[in-house]
Amino acid sequence: MSVEVEIIPLLHNTSSIQRMLDFARLVVSLRLKRLVLTKVYGAAAQHGLGDLGRILYKSGVSLLILSDLSDAVELLKPDITFIVTKSNNPSSFDPLNPPTVRGRVLVAFNGGEPDFTPEESSLGKPIYPRGTEGRMGPNAEASLVLYSLTRSVGGGEKTSREAGV
Repeated sequence: MSVEVEIIPLLHNTSSIQRMLDFARLVVSLRLKRLVLTKVYGAAAQHGLGDLGRILYKSGVSLLILSDLSDAVELLKPDITFIVTKSNNPSSFDPLNPPTVRGRVLVAFNGGEPDFTPEESSLGKPIYPRGTEGRMGPNAEASLVLYSLTRSVGGGEKTSREAGV
């Protein structure tokens, strides 16, 4: 009996329109079904949400916008929450050997500066891709973490090697 896995990316604390749109394009390209935004402000909140909505609607991705990270955890009730952060003593995340996940998995990325606060990090398990120096930024972090998680649960296309080519 297989267990259904839902990976839900969350972008927290951003005012950058471009960062938000690039993050959405990554979510679409990985064929994820939902995107959550928390603490969106400035230009991203005032001018970017229309373009974001268009990108996601065309791709069939649902969008949930909430005030804070704690609201997302409370509302979505994930089985596990990963907080992708360089601070607050994160566990090493190996993109080549990701953890086995089950159920609803919320993966939070910080879209701005400063990084997650200790209170925000306490809402889940702090992780960060191993072998990196400093913060890479949310889109690079999401590329590594989300891709490896989707591949580990069968969400991605087979590589030519896996397909027997």
